[in-house]
Amino acid sequence: MATDEPIMASVAGRYASALFDLAKDENKIAEVEKDLATFQALYGESEDLTRLVRSPVIASDDQGRALDAVLAKAGVGALTGNFFKLIAKNRRLFAADDMARAFKALAARDRGEVSAEVTSAHALSDEQTAELKATLKASVGKDVTLSTNVDPSLLGGLVVKIGSRMIDSSLKTRLANMKAAMASAN
Repeated sequence: MATDEPIMASVAGRYASALFDLAKDENKIAEVEKDLATFQALYGESEDLTRLVRSPVIASDDQGRALDAVLAKAGVGALTGNFFKLIAKNRRLFAADDMARAFKALAARDRGEVSAEVTSAHALSDEQTAELKATLKASVGKDVTLSTNVDPSLLGGLVVKIGSRMIDSSLKTRLANMKAAMASAN
């Protein structure tokens, strides 16, 4: 599969693409996407799960059994569970988080959506989120799904990343630009 997208040319991208094709064939894209979000939430919260997934010294069979138990308890479906067994067996579990992100990108593209990563100094309200989605939709011409992060060091404003484009309207960057302009004026 030739592609101009770097993530899809990676190991994670190839596995995500295969999972996406299978999920599409079985009409389970939404279910798999939800399961992968569950995994990512668990992965982000549990140091033990992170160690299990990233450790090269744990045997693949042991990784598979432990992960199977965790995912079963979390209510992850059979298709996604089998996918995790496969990547554990193939010693690719370390890339599971990247695979989940690539799958989400494929699912969003299939729905005609574009993903945007938004970082703000403070959590966005529902009204601000809706307004930002509408503004971005008008700009790119497609529905936009937002992934939001909070970084207090920005002081104010937003940093928005859509694909390879980045719009930085943060107060931190504006102040840094003023400082640089003033330094070069002296």
